[in-house]
Amino acid sequence: MKAKLGISVGYGVTIPDSELTEKVSLSGGPGGQHANKTSSRVTLSWNVVESDALGPNQRQRLMSKIGGRLTKAGVLQINVDTHRSQHANRETARERLAEVVHAALVIEKRRKATKPTRGSQKRRVESKRRRSEVKKGRGKVKE
Repeated sequence: MKAKLGISVGYGVTIPDSELTEKVSLSGGPGGQHANKTSSRVTLSWNVVESDALGPNQRQRLMSKIGGRLTKAGVLQINVDTHRSQHANRETARERLAEVVHAALVIEKRRKATKPTRGSQKRRVESKRRRSEVKKGRGKVKE
């Protein structure tokens, strides 16, 4: 089996394993004896501020997009306790970290302002005229 060199995020960014910190702890919630005695929850931490994997523009984009998920020190933490096994939780945490960072590095296309078409303007005015006629017909009945 090959040794992992890091988490490939895309956009030319690979987070090296040396920048990741992993902690395991007891998983909360129901589960009986297994949950009470095995450390299966995985907390994966990555310091965005001090990372060498990001360029200055990428770091700025990441900080602005996921700033609410970062600690005061600029650390992104991913907690996973969905699986019974520590190994599965570790893999899920790495996948979630890659998804979060990848989504934050996407550059959205700028919206180009467009004018309404002549046909849509005519349809709008016509529907307003019809609606006005309907409302005019709701007056008092003259006898």
